[in-house]
Amino acid sequence: MDMRVAAYAVILDEHGRILLAHWVEGRHNAWTMPGGGLEAGEDPQDAARREVYEETGYRVELDGLLGIDSRVIPAGQRLSVGATEPLHTLRIVYRAHIVGGELRHELEGSTDRAEWFALDQVATLKHVKLVDVALELAGLN
Repeated sequence: MDMRVAAYAVILDEHGRILLAHWVEGRHNAWTMPGGGLEAGEDPQDAARREVYEETGYRVELDGLLGIDSRVIPAGQRLSVGATEPLHTLRIVYRAHIVGGELRHELEGSTDRAEWFALDQVATLKHVKLVDVALELAGLN
C-alpha cells in the first residue's frame, strides 16, 4: 500500500470567502484546498505554509489544527497512471490567515490557479472530497 501525508489550510478572507486551488492531473481537474504533500523530513506546519505559498502566492500563519482525515483509496480508483496499490492518505488540515503576498497562479505544479469563493458557492463547484472534509472540520458547512 502506498502512503501520502499532506497538509492543507482553510483560509477565509475578510468577506468570509474561502481560498481554493484548482488541481489538475492529466485530464482530471477539480477545486481543492491549498496545500499538498510533505517532503521527506518536513514538519506538517512548514509543509502547509510552503504549499499555500506555492499554489496561491500568499504567506500564511497557521491558527491551529482543525483535524486529520484518513482515507484509503482502492487501487482501481486512483487517478495516478500505473498505480497498482491502494493509497492511504493522511490529510492534516489547519486553519490559517494571510500575513503577506498576493494572489498568483502556480506555474508547472499540480495546480493551475487559485481563487476566492463565497462559501455558498462551493457546493456548485466541481471539487474533491477534501473540500467537504475541511469545511466540516472548520465548522463551515
